[in-house]
Amino acid sequence: MGNANDEAIQHIGKDQHEDLHEQSKVATDIEHSLGVIEAVKLYPMAVVWATLFAWSLVMVGYDSGIIYSFYALPAFVKKYGTYYGPEIGYEVSAKWQNVLGMGTPVGQFLGAFTASWPMERWGRKKVFAVSLFFTTAWIFLQMFANDIHTLAAGEFLAGIVYGTYVVLAPTYASEVCPLALRGILNAGMNLAYVIGQFVASGVGKGVATRTDQWAYRIPFAVQWTWIPILAIGLYFAPESPWWLVRKGRVEEAEAVLRRLAKESPKVDIRATLANIQATTLHEIEVEKDTTYLECFRGSNRARTEVAIMVQIWQVITGISLIGYAVYFFELAGLPVSASFDMGVGNTAIGFVATCCSWVFMSFFGRRTIFMYGVGGMAVALFIIGGLDCAPNYSKRPGFAWAQAALLDILTFVFQGTVGPVNFVIFAEIGATRLRSQTVALATSSGSIFQIVMTIAIPYMLNASAANWRGKTGFFFGGISAIAVVWCYFRLPETKGRTFEELDFMFEARVPPRKFKDYKIMNAEDGSEA
Repeated sequence: MGNANDEAIQHIGKDQHEDLHEQSKVATDIEHSLGVIEAVKLYPMAVVWATLFAWSLVMVGYDSGIIYSFYALPAFVKKYGTYYGPEIGYEVSAKWQNVLGMGTPVGQFLGAFTASWPMERWGRKKVFAVSLFFTTAWIFLQMFANDIHTLAAGEFLAGIVYGTYVVLAPTYASEVCPLALRGILNAGMNLAYVIGQFVASGVGKGVATRTDQWAYRIPFAVQWTWIPILAIGLYFAPESPWWLVRKGRVEEAEAVLRRLAKESPKVDIRATLANIQATTLHEIEVEKDTTYLECFRGSNRARTEVAIMVQIWQVITGISLIGYAVYFFELAGLPVSASFDMGVGNTAIGFVATCCSWVFMSFFGRRTIFMYGVGGMAVALFIIGGLDCAPNYSKRPGFAWAQAALLDILTFVFQGTVGPVNFVIFAEIGATRLRSQTVALATSSGSIFQIVMTIAIPYMLNASAANWRGKTGFFFGGISAIAVVWCYFRLPETKGRTFEELDFMFEARVPPRKFKDYKIMNAEDGSEA
């Protein structure tokens, strides 16, 4: 794919190799000298366009949040659930919770896995536009579903498009933003996701007392509100300069770079363009092609492992339990109204925590934040499980409120560390020519494990099944502890590294634990870092 374009880039690189290399070094020095505030001032439009693409993840977060809150919504449960007698009442069976819950992750798996090819062939903008069109159609199917089978089909089809957004948004942000903003704006992907969940909680709370069909149809209709905004913004948005260079459209890439930045002595468009060309040229020389198979060859194997594993840990260390927050609160013994109130508060905490993650990333590296994050989650989860084992648990409501508070703490830790940093790591860890493929593989792998969690959690929580309640904390706490060990040995530090520097360190097989202090200049003269 793109062989003719690669040959053209190689030809340019051979003729001007030394000049490109020198200008690339200038761009790297400028990138390292920029602070966050200065980068925002110099690249305001890069922030705007990255935010536009990130806003698509609001829809992803909203869809996943609203479907779980429906299980605590009396009107929805009565419409699609089964009556289990006076003791339990109406409940959407674990089987159908699985089917509805799996619609989005199964769809996301397919959407993410297939997204990279059209993104590389037709560009980021065209794929985004087509995705918006199909999102509009599938919302219609969800809203007017007369039975649970149609609703499940709507969730699955919408999930395919949402998988495309999950690949598109971080890929685009990584390609339009300078190094200083790469982490913050990719962490913003998680913020968009949390905003979607927050809106879903608020909408769910607003319709909780309704007993008619609009109790669950209004929440679906709300999703239409942001599509026109995204479509209008997309019309004016620039294409990715990295993609344009790979297609041999260097002049267009230069024009895009000028649109993204203000004129300033600290902005050297020609040097930035040379850095993109030099990095692309180097990767063409090292990598045989841009297929998924290339992601598992040579130094790319370790990069792909990191991208996949951080996404998997993000899914199986507690977010699945957080997604069931409202339902969990109700099962713990809180009233329906209080459960929805706690659900809204839980997503508000997630919003604040994600904003805090920007501060954390200014002082600490990706590796530190992620590793300590899963460690903190393990502690909170084990305590949640321990409280559920207390004598006379069901007769002591204080334990239910304590678990609810701990779930809020768990949410803060997750959304302040693992959640946003996960987006940063898998968006920047892959080689630039394989970025969309790497992000797609990570997203698809996460979706597979999300499917597993979607199947397992209803059986863990439901009163008509295992009825573990808070004891699920032991399960997720154990997984989080394993994640800490993996992070220590396998997670490299990527903070403050350009894509060119990351290429060098992975090709030099620098141990993950030594990425933070590794000196590129030492490696060039053959000495140890």
